[in-house]
Amino acid sequence: MGQEVEQLVEQVDWVDIPAGTLRRGTPADAVPAVAHRYADTGVPVEWYLKEAPRTETHVPAFRIARTPVTVGQWALFAAATGRPAPQGEADHPVIGVAWEEAVAYCRWLGERIGLAVRLPTEDEWERAARGGDGREFPWGDEYRTGLANLVDLGLGTTTPVGSFPEGASPFGVLDLAGNADEWTSTLYAPYPGAPDDVPKTEDWAFDPHITRGGAFRHDRDLARCARRHGAYEKDLTAIGVGFRLAAPAR
Repeated sequence: MGQEVEQLVEQVDWVDIPAGTLRRGTPADAVPAVAHRYADTGVPVEWYLKEAPRTETHVPAFRIARTPVTVGQWALFAAATGRPAPQGEADHPVIGVAWEEAVAYCRWLGERIGLAVRLPTEDEWERAARGGDGREFPWGDEYRTGLANLVDLGLGTTTPVGSFPEGASPFGVLDLAGNADEWTSTLYAPYPGAPDDVPKTEDWAFDPHITRGGAFRHDRDLARCARRHGAYEKDLTAIGVGFRLAAPAR
C-alpha cells in the first residue's frame, strides 16, 4: 500500500451502524406542535410537513464517517485532480462543495482505498443521528446551546470537526447537527403517505438532493434529526454545505 493510500485510509474514522429500525420522520398530528416549538425561527408549518408521516423502516447495516470531510482531506483530492485548493483550516469541514463534486470525491477516494465509498442515503443519515428511538436531536430530546455549532453560538464560521463530543449521536457520530450542512444521495420527494399539501417537487431549490443537519449559520430547527431541507441558495460556501462519507458494512 502506497504512502498516499495509507494516509487516505487513516483519515477516515468509520463508525459501524448496525442494521435496525429507524423511526423516521414526524407524526403528521405532531407537526403543528413542532412548528409552535420553533416559532421564533420563523419557519412555517408547511416546511415541517415534509417530515410526515412517522414511519418505522428497516435500514441495513452500513458504515459512516464519524465526522464530515475536512479541508485537509479535500486538499489531497484537489491537488490530485487539478481542482482549486480549498480555503480554511485543515481540520475544519470543507464547505461550498456541489453535490456532483462530493460524489466525485467519494469515487476518487473509493478507487484508491478499494472501498465503495459514497454519500449516505437520507435514511442512513437519520439512522446514524437518531439510533433506534425517535429523539429530536442527535444527543436527545432537549436542545442545549453548546452541543453543536449553530447560529446561537455566534461564531459565524466553521469549527474543527469533532469539537462537540457531548453532541454525539447514540452511535458516537459527531457533527450531525451544525457546523456543515451535509449532502445525502437522496433526491427530494414526499415520504409515502405524506399529507396532500406537501410539495411533490421543490423547484425553488438550487439542487434537488436532500441535505441534513444544518450549518453554523442555521438555527436549531435544522439541527433536528427529522428535518428535511435542501440547498436553496447558489452560494454553497455561504450556507455551509459540505458532506460526510458512507460505505457498505464490514
